[in-house]
Amino acid sequence: MLYSEALQKELSQKTSRLVQDSADPSAKEDAAALANDLRAVIRYHDWQYYVQANSLISDFDYDRLFKKLKHLESQFPELVTADSPTQRVASDLTKDFPEVEHLAPSLSLDNSYNEEDLIDWENRIKKLSGHEMVTYCVEPKFDGASVSLVYEDDQFVRGATRGNGITGEEITSNLKVLRSVPLSAKFGEQDIGQIEIRGEVLIAKELFGKMNEKRIEEGLEPFANPRNTAAGGL
Repeated sequence: MLYSEALQKELSQKTSRLVQDSADPSAKEDAAALANDLRAVIRYHDWQYYVQANSLISDFDYDRLFKKLKHLESQFPELVTADSPTQRVASDLTKDFPEVEHLAPSLSLDNSYNEEDLIDWENRIKKLSGHEMVTYCVEPKFDGASVSLVYEDDQFVRGATRGNGITGEEITSNLKVLRSVPLSAKFGEQDIGQIEIRGEVLIAKELFGKMNEKRIEEGLEPFANPRNTAAGGL
């Protein structure tokens, strides 16, 4: 989800209104409008906190908004949507993972330790592309657990580990707990039907250090490294 400056301003204003508003609507139409506003605001603050590492409201105000949405949905169960923030249910976590096939192969990166490998690789790129001059974009690689997210009609419907690249373990419920994973996303004005997004589930080194400090204090063995811990956490 991308938030323009105008939309961010609108959602900030809605946040202030919703935090202060204690009214409990009795009409379904009013409840539906309020639930939509609450979902939009909560998703926005999830994005700010979990993706942008930026906290715009207090935990107390966030909890108030979340509880208000949960209360509304309990009063009007027909208003619950699949992408509602309340559907990130930790009780749905599972350890039984069926295998699923990726829509497209989830390939791993090759290592190279000499110039000849890189020259051979570039020659293949030139031959396949039909271009003698090729421009490259180079970026650091996140070292975490690779996952593939499948969206259908802009709704998150399935998540899986990389596995062997052709098939992986289906971990949809576990991935829904991660608030940086959107339960719905607008991929464009045209209906694309189905799309598979690949990403990395990772633990920041600073947080990993704090986790191990706490484990040592509790007399537990420290985790070996952030990558394995992220994969094990899933």
